[in-house]
Amino acid sequence: MLTLYYHTGACSLAPHIALEWIGAPYETKAVEFGDKDYLKINPAGAVPALDTGEGWILTQAAAVLRYLAGRFPRSGIAPDGSPRDEAEADRWASFITGDLHPAFFPLFLPDRYTRAREKEEFDNVREAAKALIRKKFGILDAHLSGRRYMVGDRRSYVDAYVFPMERWAAAMLEDGLSKYPNVQKHHDMMAADEGVKRALAAEGA
Repeated sequence: MLTLYYHTGACSLAPHIALEWIGAPYETKAVEFGDKDYLKINPAGAVPALDTGEGWILTQAAAVLRYLAGRFPRSGIAPDGSPRDEAEADRWASFITGDLHPAFFPLFLPDRYTRAREKEEFDNVREAAKALIRKKFGILDAHLSGRRYMVGDRRSYVDAYVFPMERWAAAMLEDGLSKYPNVQKHHDMMAADEGVKRALAAEGA
């Protein structure tokens, strides 16, 4: 059976949503960052990790999502199969992995981005992070203009992937998503989805 290792509030919510959409049996295990037992499963210590039930474990959210989409094609969470939609899915998954998600790191852990230890310096790091996050959401908002979904004309794993970051921004930016109406619409659509609701409830989020 599939087993998802997750941490509440983390990007592991994305494959949790995907698993709900797929509808195949699965289990979840909540883990804490730095837990010694979890480090044996994923030495990098990050979530998610997916025990595939086939004798191997997969890490990295984008890889887990793409694997699930390929393993369960009838779920319809993969792009439509055209070269363009496949490339667009890769493009936006890469943007989320390489640009959007890392923009939050200094906001969560400012002490890692300065040698200073004064609160004022941590606040400066956080403000710089927020400026970068806003820039990335500007790109995302422009992409979603006139679109319901991240890729193509139906939901895909990319929609699940971006949703945790939409939630972070809504909670951590002073003005939430109000300056990004297209992102706000996408967030609200996802939040109203029954599979998303089940994943959030299961994580106590």
